Amino acid sequence: MSSPVTPRLNFLSFSGNTKILHLSWVAFFITFIVWFNAAPLMASIRDTMGLSDQEVKTLLILNVALTIPARIIIGMLVDQLGPRLVYSLLLASAAVLSWMFALADSFEMLALTRFLLGFVGAGFVVGIRLIGEWFPARQVGLAEGIYGGWGNFGSAAAAISLPFIAAGFGGDDGWRYAIAVSGLIALIYSVVFYVGARNTPKGSTYFKPKKAGAMEVTSKGDLALYIVMKAPLFLALALLAWKLGPVNLALLSGPICIAIYIGLGALYLYQVYHIWHINKSVLHQPVAKMHRYRFSQVAVLNINYLATFGSELAVISMLPLFFMDTFELSQVTAGLLAASFAFTNLVARPGGGYLSDRMGRKKILVACLMGMTVGYLVLSQISSDWALPMAVAVTMFCSFFGQAGSGAVFAMVPLIKRRLTGQVAGMVGAYGNIGGVVFLTVLSFVSPQIFFMTLAGTSVVAMIITQLALREPEGTMTEVLPDGTVELIEVG
Repeated sequence: MSSPVTPRLNFLSFSGNTKILHLSWVAFFITFIVWFNAAPLMASIRDTMGLSDQEVKTLLILNVALTIPARIIIGMLVDQLGPRLVYSLLLASAAVLSWMFALADSFEMLALTRFLLGFVGAGFVVGIRLIGEWFPARQVGLAEGIYGGWGNFGSAAAAISLPFIAAGFGGDDGWRYAIAVSGLIALIYSVVFYVGARNTPKGSTYFKPKKAGAMEVTSKGDLALYIVMKAPLFLALALLAWKLGPVNLALLSGPICIAIYIGLGALYLYQVYHIWHINKSVLHQPVAKMHRYRFSQVAVLNINYLATFGSELAVISMLPLFFMDTFELSQVTAGLLAASFAFTNLVARPGGGYLSDRMGRKKILVACLMGMTVGYLVLSQISSDWALPMAVAVTMFCSFFGQAGSGAVFAMVPLIKRRLTGQVAGMVGAYGNIGGVVFLTVLSFVSPQIFFMTLAGTSVVAMIITQLALREPEGTMTEVLPDGTVELIEVG
């Protein structure tokens, strides 16, 4: 029996699933503008607020810290409440937090609001579930790639536009107005999205998890692996507390750091209890074969996204200052050139998803990791002796493979277990932020050259794990309708 022909995407249409795709990528685009609205303005913020280099690096780390637990939380909320409501509320919250940052009058206030703005970075998870509901398996890689790639371009849009907006207002407070404008855009679009979006196509069922509080797994081995893979989410936050503690930046006292460590340990044990409570039945009774899925595939995608998107987060955060200091450029020029790293998102991430749909998801992911390794090794050699166009070209080469790799990762996420897609996307996405925190922490102790070599080494590790452990999606996944009817959803 031949497979049904999947219709081509009509990008100029604003109806059906294409309408949802456009609404979603614009929402993600705006969340990325807000999330990275400080990076291209950091030189002005540093000068007007009298910040030290370590305080600047702290703000960069704080910007990605809260997104780690936020993506897990948002993933659960999306699976339970639906993307339409969750995305609208997140955009409105982004507006309020942007205005708080714009009004900050001390480093402590900047740090607090930057930390809270990390929650905005969880918006990505919402669209992954929404796109997965509206597009078939043979098209979902391309659709997710467009969503992620065009949305990710928001960081480049922020780097390009916000310095000009700040310069337009002028004076020491120009950066405040630019950040406030980004918040206003988010508030307006929260209403647009709520009015225009729907969770599923008409007549389709929105599958929800059977239990809330943790992801369902379907074997004893997967239960153990799930508990292990939860630990880095808390360890990354402990790393951040250590970085802010008395040994390093001394922004937190020793007793406060110890209290944070104890709190994180307690939260991890509490999460382990929830994982066991929800999945304890697999210890005594095997799950029916038709309902099983391999959590090991989630674990491999976690590591891949740490390498691909985690490195992107770190590089986007440090690249404007890196170009300014290396080539003695102005803030506006450095922001424009640094945007080249995210500019490739427009084609690379959709390209990674499209090639995954057509040529095989594992094959494309391994190829992207190889390209990233080469790119970061070359980036580690950049110095002031280089011609600036050559440095930009190498940056875009490396970015292309990184963004395509991210597209390849999320071409697989919706094909693992439909009713858990939000939680899977949340966990995979959180590992991207773990990478951002770890890599930016490394940057705070080493030179940019060693930083880029660290990214290359991480890509090699991810490539080996992918080659050994990742399996190509095939066949169908099974979901059960509320009336008990079994529905088979094609995944390969």
